[in-house]
Amino acid sequence: MKTIINLILVLVTVFLLWVLYRSIEEPIKFQKERNRRELAVISKLQQIRTAQELYRGITGTFAPNFDTLRYVLEHEKFKIVQVFGDPDDPNNADAVRYDTIFKSAIDSVRALGIDLAALPKVPFNDTAQFEIFADTITYQNTLVPVVEVGIPRYVFMGKYGNPSYTRYDKNYDPNSYLKFGDRNAPNLSGNWE
Repeated sequence: MKTIINLILVLVTVFLLWVLYRSIEEPIKFQKERNRRELAVISKLQQIRTAQELYRGITGTFAPNFDTLRYVLEHEKFKIVQVFGDPDDPNNADAVRYDTIFKSAIDSVRALGIDLAALPKVPFNDTAQFEIFADTITYQNTLVPVVEVGIPRYVFMGKYGNPSYTRYDKNYDPNSYLKFGDRNAPNLSGNWE
């Protein structure tokens, strides 16, 4: 009888140790996976931001969708104006000379290592694309281009996109966006910065 009770106590102890291990393991796995997935999405958003800045350098506005962004960056050119002499020197105005050259945008895109075909695809989700909002607004009495690109966290978090995981991090909201830019102000900062 004593052996049976000892065996039951050992089994209960092993079960309780397993429950304790699982209760510690799950939050650690969640935090590790969350960090890995968010870093991959942030990296992609930084590439999109760079591509949008290149697009703005060519057109003066931001691309409203990925097809337009890709087409312009593959087919258009940057206009580069070189200034020879000092345009601020009033005594030497005749010595100032301007030279305009054009450089293919795709060369800059390739040099930066941006894959335009893969740019809209959200990491860890084969079917989702980043959401783009681009427009011009009046900001401090000036018409300025604005852009906002992002994706809700639940789209790329997989099983961790469930709201039940907020029990491990009170600041985690799977419905919140990971994004850069602002619809209401000329700002290209990311909300991860």
